[in-house]
Amino acid sequence: MKEIRAIALDVDGVLTDGGVWWGPNGEEWKRFSFADIMGVSNACKAGLIVTLISGEDSPLVDRFAEKFQIADITKGCRDKAAALRSFAERQNLPLAAICFMGDDINDIAAQKIAGLSAAPANAHPSVLATATFITKNNGGNGAVRELIDAILAARAI
Repeated sequence: MKEIRAIALDVDGVLTDGGVWWGPNGEEWKRFSFADIMGVSNACKAGLIVTLISGEDSPLVDRFAEKFQIADITKGCRDKAAALRSFAERQNLPLAAICFMGDDINDIAAQKIAGLSAAPANAHPSVLATATFITKNNGGNGAVRELIDAILAARAI
């Protein structure tokens, strides 16, 4: 964990609890945890590079990224392993220095190539079987904070 220099996060089911609210006018709302928000803030302040890799093309991903000045995001992604490789190249980082956290089967390929693969406690069983770090918290309920706290503790930050 102390070699990790960047964290790539899926959004739905990791930063959110996976639920979606649809308003009567078609608007979409998602719930983010303040514990996870603080975790991302702490990661950024500690110098970790954070990226979001989402299968959804939601303006809420943009809003989250904007709040934390996360410049490198991938939305509407169907190949998260390719997105992770591209991120590593753009940041000039080896994959071994990147943690990827996902919760569903479309995240497994990225988990397999990341230096550290993580999953929230309520991730799909096949994702839990692939992850090297499984949080005690569920997605959208402090799982990201738990992961970031562990990485920062390993780095003695």
